[in-house]
Amino acid sequence: MDWLCCFCPFYSQLVGGRSSSTSGKGKNHEGLIKYGFSLVKGKANHPMEDYHVAKFVQIQGHELGLFAIYDGHLGDSVPAYLQKHLFSNILKEEEFWVDPNRSISKAYERTDQAILSNSSDLGRGGSTAVTAILINGKRLWVANVGDSRAVLSRGEQARQMTTDHEPNTERGSIENKGGFVSNMPGDVPRVNGQLAVSRAFGDKSLKSHLRSDPDIQEIDIDNNTEVLVLASDGLWKVMSNQEAVDIARRIKDPLKAAKQLTTEALKRESKDDISCVVVRFRG
Repeated sequence: MDWLCCFCPFYSQLVGGRSSSTSGKGKNHEGLIKYGFSLVKGKANHPMEDYHVAKFVQIQGHELGLFAIYDGHLGDSVPAYLQKHLFSNILKEEEFWVDPNRSISKAYERTDQAILSNSSDLGRGGSTAVTAILINGKRLWVANVGDSRAVLSRGEQARQMTTDHEPNTERGSIENKGGFVSNMPGDVPRVNGQLAVSRAFGDKSLKSHLRSDPDIQEIDIDNNTEVLVLASDGLWKVMSNQEAVDIARRIKDPLKAAKQLTTEALKRESKDDISCVVVRFRG
């Protein structure tokens, strides 16, 4: 029996909202940890391809904060699939409560295999991902594939919790698999001259030269932890880590902070979709 069949109400809570120029907010059971999200359509001539998750859910006596940004390319089918399935796949892992790190890694890989197996329905596109799981407000696990990023502010200092998976930095892995990195066409390094990230979900035609295993970090949440910002590269292309967390810290309402971040990024970068989740700890 599928583990989640026993938790149908819980499963329904895992899915985020459709990501089309949308925003919203929420808080944990005690009201001490609050979040806000904002997603805006860029000026590129294609439908919105960013999706998100921002939820608090109760399961097995634990409170989980689930936050994610999925930045799609060549269509929105893969990020939509991730929005619906990635967190549930992580939590289905039998080892999750004793080894979240291993469970996250296994679920990322298995989810990518499912996407590739369903490529006839999901198409040829792909997606980056950054996910954050907060357990009981005390321990945070952040994972990513691609260049969507999570940045934590602690003691007013920005700490990047993710690794940007760029073709130049992982050139060796790409070339060892028979691929190549080229700046043509354009001036951005791309895998086989096509994709500007070296790890992604989907992208079946390039998968033999790509990776989908995540980088994972974990950290304790203490009294010096202020905010967490998750965003697609549409924000990070035009804003530094420190500037982003400074804005999120200064604006007490995380919804207003998320809107300010996406609005400011849109002013500076007119093409990319821009999505952002801000989590504010303890007031």
